[in-house]
Amino acid sequence: MDQEINTTPKKKESNAKKFWRIVLGTMVGFFFSSFIVSIFSTIMFIAMIVSMSNIETVKVYDNSILKLDLQQPIVEQAEDNPFDIFGDEFSQYYQSNIGLDDILACIKSAANDPKIKGIYINSPSLNCGWSTAREIRQALDEFKASGKFIYSYADSYSQGGYYISSVADEVNMSTTGVMEFKGLAMQVMFFKGLLDKLDVEMQIIRHGKFKSAVEPYMMDHMSEANREQMTLLANTLWATAVEDIAASRNLSKEELNQIADEMLLGTATNAIKNKLVDKACYKSDVVADLMKLVNITSEDDLHLTTINEYKKALVNESTNADDEIAIIYANGQITGGTSSNGNMGSETVVKLIKDAYTNDKVKAIVFRVNSPGGDGTASDIIWHEIEQAKKAGKIVVTSMGDYAASGGYYISCNSDYIIAQPNTLTGSIGVFGMVPSFQKTLKNKLGVNIEVVSTNKHADAATAFRPLDEEEIAIWQGFVDDFYNVFTQRVADGRGMTQDAVDSIGQGRVWAGADAINIGLVDALGNINDAIAKAAELAKLDNYKLVYYPEKKDFFTKLMEKNNDKNNVKTFIQNELGDQYYIYEGLNQLKNSDGIQALMPMQIQFK
Repeated sequence: MDQEINTTPKKKESNAKKFWRIVLGTMVGFFFSSFIVSIFSTIMFIAMIVSMSNIETVKVYDNSILKLDLQQPIVEQAEDNPFDIFGDEFSQYYQSNIGLDDILACIKSAANDPKIKGIYINSPSLNCGWSTAREIRQALDEFKASGKFIYSYADSYSQGGYYISSVADEVNMSTTGVMEFKGLAMQVMFFKGLLDKLDVEMQIIRHGKFKSAVEPYMMDHMSEANREQMTLLANTLWATAVEDIAASRNLSKEELNQIADEMLLGTATNAIKNKLVDKACYKSDVVADLMKLVNITSEDDLHLTTINEYKKALVNESTNADDEIAIIYANGQITGGTSSNGNMGSETVVKLIKDAYTNDKVKAIVFRVNSPGGDGTASDIIWHEIEQAKKAGKIVVTSMGDYAASGGYYISCNSDYIIAQPNTLTGSIGVFGMVPSFQKTLKNKLGVNIEVVSTNKHADAATAFRPLDEEEIAIWQGFVDDFYNVFTQRVADGRGMTQDAVDSIGQGRVWAGADAINIGLVDALGNINDAIAKAAELAKLDNYKLVYYPEKKDFFTKLMEKNNDKNNVKTFIQNELGDQYYIYEGLNQLKNSDGIQALMPMQIQFK
């Protein structure tokens, strides 16, 4: 039978139906392909993470040299750079810091590692505070006791780079390089003129004639009280650096100050003439020198191991000790809430302290404080948790980093013992509040007028849309005075002093550690290792292990945290602005100075 053929004409598809068929088909295809790509990307990402986590320990070859390049921003703890495994050409695209803890651990381990024959410092500049620089330098000085060499070379030297490098047995530089050695200058940027141009009225309430954190927003010049304290600070910080360099280079402090006063350096020739540098040479000469020091004849056998590489090869010292000393890091400006964007959140720090003192194995706490202060209430909350730790029977020793001032000192003052570096900036026992008014800015610059309807007399006080009146200023002054009274009483109780004695060295004045020890604000000068030893002594521990709070997070965990991008942005800005980063910090401080603040007036980098 013949097959029947359908001759009925096919119904033509309408334009609307055709449109939606194409659209829906495209959407299905898009979502399906996106799903497949997403699955594939997730698998690849997990595979990469797994592969990174399973990378074998870095091999350290015989006759290796530990290379120190300290030009990245140095922080107390740093996350690992996930791209280190792919080499420098990849890792440079990830904005990362370098951890002081890693630097100190690597130097200490290298002293006892038979495969490491010496250290090569190649760091023309530094990106850290003065106390951090000194801790690194002290570790290098202790390394020399092993009998191994330290060799330094840089094309040029900044003062910070030279300060670290001067500890070396041999300090060399490029024949056409430049060396900076001219003394310390502290510069303060004043924003009063800018605020006037913008018609911003900044009302300042403070307690303490030295509480100069607010001066840049209320004056266009430095007060005599601030000039007095900064002069003493500058001289103390510089004297510490000069004393260290003089000891390493067998020069007198007078000779070094004469070199700085007369600017006798600059060129390599002058640096050699004045005995700060041993010789001028090229990189090829450096390679030859290093080969000679490790007694090899082929450059192929010369192995330079960086901090990032060597820390992966470190083996944790095994111990069967049951007792623990907790190292708690408290870094950054103090804020309420959780830690983020490089700031120290009171909730985060309180949890770390509580985790430590509720752990029966922890017998002592080393509270590592590196903070210029910040929010007053948040500072008091952290102070209270240290009190709780002591009530729980824990010994608390504070180790001060670059800064432990104002709120940073507040959270330290009730420790059983306080150790600072001679160039730590501390004290700054004072309080202030800043209340801006943008009423004139809006009206005069933008033509915006604010009208208010309120239920009570002061309902719109401190809203930034009008200045405070005399009654409100008096009320705010009362808040500040009351907090200062609490602050000084906390210090008096913690340090065994009278409140009047605290007030006489308070008033917002900043002290260097070398001066703070003479007035009772700290107990001893030293580094974090000295603090650990003191904690063990006070807790009567002979055998113990160290535990760290917070624990370091791997890159994958950090990637998942919402604030990681902010931290990378801050690091990027710091890297890009370099010496001008303090401008950004000054404006950022203005933005974040809400409520009562216990904040130090300055931050100083050792360049």
